[in-house]
Amino acid sequence: MRIAGIVLVILGIIGALIFGIQATQDTETFSFLGVNIGVSSANWTPVIISAVVLFVGIVLMVSSKRVSAN
Repeated sequence: MRIAGIVLVILGIIGALIFGIQATQDTETFSFLGVNIGVSSANWTPVIISAVVLFVGIVLMVSSKRVSAN
């Protein structure tokens, strides 16, 4: 359980970083009355899934510590 949790945490962090950077770069800007306005056209689903994987990995790591302590 602990090893699976560590793997999920690592994959969640890597996925959140990669997809997060891609999502922030997928913005379009236009000028309206002299003000630059940015509109995001990114797909945030991979970032959300990566965050969920990270959370599940943390839960698995914490729960395996509690089980091994008893």
